[in-house]
Amino acid sequence: MYLKAYYNIKHLIPRRLQLALRRLRARVKLRTHADVWPIEEKTAVPPKNWPGWPDGKKFAFILTHDVDTAKGQERCRDLADLERRLGFIASYNFVPERYQVSEELRNYLTENGFEVGVHGLNHDGKYYNSRAIFQERALKINRYIREWGSVGFRSPSMLHNLEWLHDLDIKYDSSTFDIDPFEPQSDGVGTIFPFHVPSEKGGKGYVEIPYTMPQDFTLFILMKHKDIDIWKRKLDWIASKGGMVLMLVHPDYINFNKSLLLEEEYYVDKYVEILEYVNRMYKNQYYHVLPRELAIFWGNNY
Repeated sequence: MYLKAYYNIKHLIPRRLQLALRRLRARVKLRTHADVWPIEEKTAVPPKNWPGWPDGKKFAFILTHDVDTAKGQERCRDLADLERRLGFIASYNFVPERYQVSEELRNYLTENGFEVGVHGLNHDGKYYNSRAIFQERALKINRYIREWGSVGFRSPSMLHNLEWLHDLDIKYDSSTFDIDPFEPQSDGVGTIFPFHVPSEKGGKGYVEIPYTMPQDFTLFILMKHKDIDIWKRKLDWIASKGGMVLMLVHPDYINFNKSLLLEEEYYVDKYVEILEYVNRMYKNQYYHVLPRELAIFWGNNY
């Protein structure tokens, strides 16, 4: 009920007030979840009969981006080019009916080895208000999935109902997380591994791929961290457990040109630093693929 009420009036709340309220809530959550965030030891239990990652890799390393606004879309090419220079690939999830999604950009990404996914329809947080609403939106979402050649989905604001997501024509969903008390729907799935979500109707189901690293928005916009120490700490821990490091970074908040930071921005150096850290500390030790490739691997083994 709280989520429904909030998203019904969110558009009436000034953005500054929204951020102030979320920061207040985050401070409370930090105190109440200090023993389980950013690391919850119980999430490291591997799946039954776990054979390990392909080619004997120590852990998986997956990069994903949610492009929430038109401003974020304008920054995607710079971000993708940066990732290519550093030897990485990523998925980019676009909101098809919040802004005009560039076909040229989508083609540029896929032609250069990146993945394009669907990030809801708009960003209003009302997808799960009722079964009827979700089914109506699923028809439109499936149209974009077909048109874009996508196989993956992520709900805006990380809202989720894993049973309802069977309505989508997807191989994987990534609308969940291991542990993140700062999200509006904060029920983590409690694992740093993907898992299969079978269909009760006899279908193939899909693979759920939770993000396992704190979001950039949480660290640098809400909490105003000046360094990436929490990212490093969580990555090192997941690597030591042989799990999946999955990052969720928003180009909307990244400042590329060293200009004066806006309130909801951080310098791209922080993202570069974590990528360089992975290469420096774990070179040739991680299984780095796109989410769609991870879903195929998991679907073939589980």
